[in-house]
Amino acid sequence: MKFSLFTLFMTAAAANLGGAAATPLDPRDVYVPPVLYPHAGTVWFVGQRHNVTWDNSNPPKQITNKIGRIMIRKGDLTTPVILADNFSILLGHIEVTVTWVEDGSDYQIVLFGDSGNLAHCSPSLALEPQKSTKNISRRKFRRN
Repeated sequence: MKFSLFTLFMTAAAANLGGAAATPLDPRDVYVPPVLYPHAGTVWFVGQRHNVTWDNSNPPKQITNKIGRIMIRKGDLTTPVILADNFSILLGHIEVTVTWVEDGSDYQIVLFGDSGNLAHCSPSLALEPQKSTKNISRRKFRRN
């Protein structure tokens, strides 16, 4: 009896699934605008304000997520440091304030938005200490 109830249940379930039609997916364009600034030779000091700039000249007609975020990436890890948030990636630029981070030569600026992937990274930046005239340690971003 148990076998027949199980067989009956599985047959009914298979019949329901067989009649279901797959819902077609709308094509989605992934928008991956390249970061233009910072670029080679750029030096940023902690506390300075700069415009991170990206090429927004060819956006797709339908963008899934237009809300952007700019973060710092060190090596293979995106840090929790958010330089800018909640802006339209169609703007093409956003002003950020350079924040303190640990010294290193493998930093990047990351633009997140539509795709949420790392194709939006700037070229690698170096972060080195520099003494000011007041003997205060400052950090700078420098392009390798």
